[in-house]
Amino acid sequence: MSALLAHVLPGYLLGLSLIVAIGAQNAFVLRQGLRGDHVWAVTLTCAFSDALLILAGVEGLARVQAALPAIVPVMRYAGAAFLLAYAVRALRSALRPGATLSPAAAGGPGLAATLATCLALTWLNPHVYLDTVLLIGSVAAGHGEGRHLFAAGAIAASFSFFLALGHGARLLRPLFARPGIWQALDAVIAVTMAALGLGLLIQGA
Repeated sequence: MSALLAHVLPGYLLGLSLIVAIGAQNAFVLRQGLRGDHVWAVTLTCAFSDALLILAGVEGLARVQAALPAIVPVMRYAGAAFLLAYAVRALRSALRPGATLSPAAAGGPGLAATLATCLALTWLNPHVYLDTVLLIGSVAAGHGEGRHLFAAGAIAASFSFFLALGHGARLLRPLFARPGIWQALDAVIAVTMAALGLGLLIQGA
Protein backbone atom coordinates (compact mmCIF):
# COMPACT_ATOMS: atom_id res chain seq x y z
CA MET A 1 0.00 0.00 0.00
CA SER A 2 2.84 2.40 0.84
CA ALA A 3 4.46 1.78 -2.57
CA LEU A 4 1.09 2.36 -4.24
CA LEU A 5 0.63 5.73 -2.52
CA ALA A 6 4.25 6.80 -2.86
CA HIS A 7 4.93 5.85 -6.48
CA VAL A 8 2.04 4.34 -8.49
CA LEU A 9 -0.64 6.90 -7.56
CA PRO A 10 1.54 9.96 -8.28
CA GLY A 11 2.50 8.40 -11.61
CA TYR A 12 -1.15 7.77 -12.44
CA LEU A 13 -2.20 11.31 -11.56
CA LEU A 14 0.63 12.93 -13.51
CA GLY A 15 0.02 10.72 -16.53
CA LEU A 16 -3.69 11.50 -16.47
CA SER A 17 -3.12 15.24 -16.13
CA LEU A 18 -0.91 15.24 -19.24
CA ILE A 19 -3.34 13.42 -21.57
CA VAL A 20 -6.80 14.70 -20.61
CA ALA A 21 -6.30 18.04 -22.34
CA ILE A 22 -7.99 18.41 -25.73
CA GLY A 23 -5.50 17.64 -28.47
CA ALA A 24 -5.10 16.08 -31.90
CA GLN A 25 -4.74 12.54 -30.59
CA ASN A 26 -7.72 12.76 -28.23
CA ALA A 27 -9.91 14.33 -30.92
CA PHE A 28 -9.03 11.49 -33.28
CA VAL A 29 -9.79 8.81 -30.67
CA LEU A 30 -13.12 10.49 -29.87
CA ARG A 31 -14.07 10.61 -33.54
CA GLN A 32 -13.22 6.94 -34.04
CA GLY A 33 -15.21 6.04 -30.94
CA LEU A 34 -18.24 7.93 -32.21
CA ARG A 35 -18.02 6.21 -35.58
CA GLY A 36 -17.30 2.82 -34.04
CA ASP A 37 -14.40 2.36 -36.47
CA HIS A 38 -11.41 0.27 -35.32
CA VAL A 39 -11.88 1.47 -31.74
CA TRP A 40 -9.89 -1.30 -30.06
CA ALA A 41 -7.02 -0.93 -32.52
CA VAL A 42 -6.89 2.85 -32.12
CA THR A 43 -7.18 2.96 -28.34
CA LEU A 44 -4.61 0.20 -27.81
CA THR A 45 -2.23 1.81 -30.32
CA CYS A 46 -2.39 5.09 -28.41
CA ALA A 47 -2.00 3.40 -25.03
CA PHE A 48 0.92 1.17 -26.07
CA SER A 49 2.62 4.13 -27.77
CA ASP A 50 2.37 6.08 -24.54
CA ALA A 51 3.74 3.09 -22.62
CA LEU A 52 6.77 2.90 -24.91
CA LEU A 53 7.41 6.63 -24.59
CA ILE A 54 7.08 6.54 -20.81
CA LEU A 55 9.48 3.62 -20.53
CA ALA A 56 11.90 5.39 -22.88
CA GLY A 57 11.82 8.45 -20.64
CA VAL A 58 12.35 6.42 -17.50
CA GLU A 59 15.22 4.50 -19.08
CA GLY A 60 17.05 7.59 -20.27
CA LEU A 61 15.92 8.66 -23.75
CA ALA A 62 15.53 12.12 -22.26
CA ARG A 63 19.33 12.29 -22.03
CA VAL A 64 19.66 11.31 -25.68
CA GLN A 65 17.32 14.09 -26.79
CA ALA A 66 19.18 16.58 -24.63
CA ALA A 67 22.44 15.52 -26.33
CA LEU A 68 20.89 15.82 -29.82
CA PRO A 69 18.87 19.06 -29.76
CA ALA A 70 18.67 19.10 -33.58
CA ILE A 71 15.99 16.40 -33.31
CA VAL A 72 13.57 18.84 -31.68
CA PRO A 73 13.03 21.27 -34.62
CA VAL A 74 12.73 18.36 -37.07
CA MET A 75 9.94 16.83 -34.98
CA ARG A 76 8.32 20.25 -34.56
CA TYR A 77 8.03 21.03 -38.27
CA ALA A 78 7.04 17.50 -39.25
CA GLY A 79 4.31 17.54 -36.60
CA ALA A 80 3.10 20.98 -37.67
CA ALA A 81 2.84 19.91 -41.32
CA PHE A 82 0.83 16.82 -40.44
CA LEU A 83 -1.52 18.68 -38.07
CA LEU A 84 -2.25 21.41 -40.64
CA ALA A 85 -2.94 18.82 -43.35
CA TYR A 86 -5.32 16.99 -41.01
CA ALA A 87 -7.01 20.31 -40.17
CA VAL A 88 -7.73 20.90 -43.86
CA ARG A 89 -9.18 17.41 -44.14
CA ALA A 90 -11.44 17.95 -41.11
CA LEU A 91 -12.53 21.35 -42.43
CA ARG A 92 -13.59 19.84 -45.74
CA SER A 93 -15.63 17.26 -43.83
CA ALA A 94 -17.22 20.01 -41.72
CA LEU A 95 -18.29 21.90 -44.84
CA ARG A 96 -19.96 18.81 -46.29
CA PRO A 97 -23.70 19.04 -45.44
CA GLY A 98 -25.85 16.23 -44.17
CA ALA A 99 -23.21 14.34 -42.21
CA THR A 100 -24.67 12.25 -39.39
CA LEU A 101 -23.80 9.13 -37.47
CA SER A 102 -26.36 7.00 -39.27
CA PRO A 103 -25.74 3.24 -38.94
CA ALA A 104 -26.23 2.99 -42.69
CA ALA A 105 -23.51 5.52 -43.43
CA ALA A 106 -20.43 4.37 -45.29
CA GLY A 107 -17.54 3.24 -43.15
CA GLY A 108 -14.39 5.25 -42.63
CA PRO A 109 -10.85 4.51 -43.80
CA GLY A 110 -9.51 0.97 -43.55
CA LEU A 111 -7.52 -0.34 -40.61
CA ALA A 112 -4.10 0.35 -42.14
CA ALA A 113 -4.93 3.97 -43.01
CA THR A 114 -6.55 4.53 -39.62
CA LEU A 115 -3.55 3.18 -37.72
CA ALA A 116 -1.16 5.22 -39.90
CA THR A 117 -3.04 8.39 -38.96
CA CYS A 118 -3.15 7.37 -35.31
CA LEU A 119 0.59 6.69 -35.21
CA ALA A 120 1.39 9.95 -36.98
CA LEU A 121 -0.76 11.97 -34.56
CA THR A 122 1.11 10.29 -31.70
CA TRP A 123 4.73 10.08 -32.83
CA LEU A 124 4.92 13.28 -34.93
CA ASN A 125 3.71 15.41 -32.05
CA PRO A 126 6.73 17.08 -30.37
CA HIS A 127 4.69 17.73 -27.23
CA VAL A 128 4.43 14.01 -26.60
CA TYR A 129 8.20 13.86 -26.25
CA LEU A 130 8.34 16.90 -24.01
CA ASP A 131 5.52 15.68 -21.79
CA THR A 132 5.63 11.90 -21.89
CA VAL A 133 9.37 11.37 -22.29
CA LEU A 134 11.10 14.37 -20.72
CA LEU A 135 8.63 15.39 -18.02
CA ILE A 136 7.52 11.95 -16.85
CA GLY A 137 11.08 10.66 -17.22
CA SER A 138 12.51 13.42 -15.07
CA VAL A 139 9.81 13.13 -12.40
CA ALA A 140 10.19 9.35 -12.34
CA ALA A 141 13.94 9.75 -11.79
CA GLY A 142 13.13 11.55 -8.55
CA HIS A 143 11.44 8.38 -7.28
CA GLY A 144 14.72 6.47 -7.31
CA GLU A 145 14.15 2.73 -6.98
CA GLY A 146 10.41 3.34 -7.25
CA ARG A 147 10.68 4.93 -10.70
CA HIS A 148 9.36 1.82 -12.45
CA LEU A 149 6.32 1.78 -10.16
CA PHE A 150 5.84 5.46 -11.00
CA ALA A 151 6.05 4.58 -14.70
CA ALA A 152 3.53 1.77 -14.18
CA GLY A 153 1.09 4.29 -12.72
CA ALA A 154 1.55 6.65 -15.68
CA ILE A 155 1.07 3.77 -18.13
CA ALA A 156 -2.10 2.69 -16.32
CA ALA A 157 -3.41 6.25 -16.72
CA SER A 158 -2.90 6.10 -20.48
CA PHE A 159 -4.67 2.76 -20.86
CA SER A 160 -7.62 3.76 -18.68
CA PHE A 161 -8.05 7.14 -20.37
CA PHE A 162 -7.87 6.01 -23.99
CA LEU A 163 -10.07 2.97 -23.44
CA ALA A 164 -12.65 5.11 -21.63
CA LEU A 165 -12.55 7.83 -24.29
CA GLY A 166 -12.79 5.51 -27.28
CA HIS A 167 -15.34 3.06 -25.95
CA GLY A 168 -17.32 5.56 -23.89
CA ALA A 169 -17.88 7.75 -26.95
CA ARG A 170 -20.65 5.40 -28.09
CA LEU A 171 -22.87 6.88 -25.37
CA LEU A 172 -22.89 10.10 -27.42
CA ARG A 173 -23.99 8.43 -30.64
CA PRO A 174 -27.68 9.47 -30.36
CA LEU A 175 -26.54 13.09 -30.16
CA PHE A 176 -24.32 12.76 -33.23
CA ALA A 177 -27.14 11.15 -35.22
CA ARG A 178 -28.64 14.65 -35.50
CA PRO A 179 -27.81 16.65 -38.66
CA GLY A 180 -25.16 19.30 -38.10
CA ILE A 181 -23.68 17.89 -34.89
CA TRP A 182 -21.10 15.82 -36.75
CA GLN A 183 -20.15 18.86 -38.82
CA ALA A 184 -19.70 20.85 -35.61
CA LEU A 185 -17.35 18.18 -34.23
CA ASP A 186 -15.32 18.21 -37.45
CA ALA A 187 -15.14 22.01 -37.24
CA VAL A 188 -13.85 21.82 -33.65
CA ILE A 189 -11.30 19.20 -34.70
CA ALA A 190 -10.18 21.39 -37.63
CA VAL A 191 -9.71 24.40 -35.36
CA THR A 192 -7.91 22.32 -32.75
CA MET A 193 -5.53 20.77 -35.29
CA ALA A 194 -4.85 24.12 -36.96
CA ALA A 195 -4.19 25.84 -33.64
CA LEU A 196 -1.79 23.10 -32.56
CA GLY A 197 0.01 23.14 -35.92
CA LEU A 198 0.34 26.94 -36.00
CA GLY A 199 1.46 26.88 -32.38
CA LEU A 200 4.32 24.57 -33.28
CA LEU A 201 5.34 26.85 -36.17
CA ILE A 202 5.25 29.91 -33.91
CA GLN A 203 7.40 28.14 -31.34
CA GLY A 204 9.98 27.39 -34.00
CA ALA A 205 10.05 30.96 -35.36
